[in-house]
Amino acid sequence: MNWIGGGGGNVGLIKNSMLRYFSRQRAVNVRKINPKVPFPEAALISQSLYNIIKERGPLSIANTWNYAKEANISGLNSKTHMKIMLKWMRGRKMLKFFCNHVGSSKKFLHSTLPEEPRSDQSKVLSEPNLQTEKPSRKRKQK
Repeated sequence: MNWIGGGGGNVGLIKNSMLRYFSRQRAVNVRKINPKVPFPEAALISQSLYNIIKERGPLSIANTWNYAKEANISGLNSKTHMKIMLKWMRGRKMLKFFCNHVGSSKKFLHSTLPEEPRSDQSKVLSEPNLQTEKPSRKRKQK
């Protein structure tokens, strides 16, 4: 038996998976995105974008840009600047970015994170569910 050169099928699979894993690009660290404007101005722009996405539901980049133009957000210079701001907001956990598969194509959308339940809803959820009667169970006769 020649163990040096031959290797079984598992070695080839491991080699291919290692090659594929290490050849990928690293993900962008969205926490370190520079919004290209001073922080107070970035906070105002991000609040405006957040309100647009919250009102209109999950939006694509193109739709977000159209609504941002309609809203005349001050400080937002271009679509590229808006994309940078959206990345900055994702890094600050304000937005969620997800992919919708529509047939053979993909659609990437931004949405707001799910909010905490309101106080009136939490009271309803926290009340115990009391049963006054036990459900009757019939046993099978052997």
